Amino acid sequence: MTINTASARYEGLGKDGKGHVSTASGALDNQPYGFTTRFEDEPGTNPEELIAAAHASCFTMALSFALAREGHTVGSIDTSAKVTLEKEGDGFTITRSALSTKARVPGIAKDKFKDIAADAKVNCPISKLLNTEITLEATLES
Repeated sequence: MTINTASARYEGLGKDGKGHVSTASGALDNQPYGFTTRFEDEPGTNPEELIAAAHASCFTMALSFALAREGHTVGSIDTSAKVTLEKEGDGFTITRSALSTKARVPGIAKDKFKDIAADAKVNCPISKLLNTEITLEATLES
């Protein structure tokens, strides 16, 4: 079992509040977040951006390991995730995570690659965590 830790602090309330988020690894160290970093253009992060980063990296690693299990030893994978936040009633809901991946894997058939990518989409731990629509655009480059 692996346990990872992050923490957040928010000072002030509502739109006027300002927060900071940190990870135990130090990858994030008092990174600012708040209403203006979430809904406006102020520098900083927001929960949806962090989920997108987690989903893109988790899926990419799952795909990498799945390709390795199939005997492939050389390649590269680039993935982006776009997480959509929409107003729902009095609050907000994450309605979608759209994964887009491009890979170079010598010697793999396009259909086999797409099957492996689809399986990685369903089975990466972050996909399993998210209770939302997950889409995948998978491109095999030569």
